[in-house]
Amino acid sequence: MAADAPLISLRGVTKSYGTGATQFQALKGVDLDITAGDFVAVMGPSGSGKSTTMNILGCLDVPTDGTFLFRGHHVERLNRDQRALLRRNYLGFVFQGFNLLSRTTALENVELPLLYRGDAKAERRRASMAALEKVGLDRWWDHTPAELSGGQQQRVAIARAIVTNPDVLLADEPTGNLDSERSVEIMHLLTDLNRTSGITVLMVTHEPDMAAFARTVVHFKDGLVERIEAHHAQGEEVNS
Repeated sequence: MAADAPLISLRGVTKSYGTGATQFQALKGVDLDITAGDFVAVMGPSGSGKSTTMNILGCLDVPTDGTFLFRGHHVERLNRDQRALLRRNYLGFVFQGFNLLSRTTALENVELPLLYRGDAKAERRRASMAALEKVGLDRWWDHTPAELSGGQQQRVAIARAIVTNPDVLLADEPTGNLDSERSVEIMHLLTDLNRTSGITVLMVTHEPDMAAFARTVVHFKDGLVERIEAHHAQGEEVNS
């Protein structure tokens, strides 16, 4: 990948579901570049194409047509197993619903991606404790989700997402199940991880207050990128 090339690039990406008269085109030719180390908020009304785009960026779905480059490699040409390897090694995921295993400790939840990857037990524990420390929960490592607040559960989910040291963190409405105070705490945490660890953050949100934490805000409408706004780190818009 050239030094000045974007980490992620979409060109003319379309996505259609169904066939014939029932066919629905969710994406109609999306062009989007994402720079390594950016914090990007993705916004738009329901049906605008933002979730479909995030699924493609997360290698959970494939374009019908168009080009998807990650680190200069053509992701749209990869098979299912190759996309799974890309997800495992380069991407981390945070969801609105936390998706934690209820009967396991915070540490064991964070270890899961490393377990699937086949890492040794000692290395899993070391890396998972380090990830919990990054999110401020190392002292809570032996607590189950039922013993944690919603904000703490989301912190565990973030620790699980970053334990593999991914290039990109994809967050789907990460504050959707939290009150306003916990939401701000999670956004400060994501901002800190972005700045200190260099993780590229891609976040879907419906909330302008949460999008204000991002440096780039991408607005979707009718299956296309409607506009892109650049912001100062504090959330002040500088151009569009």
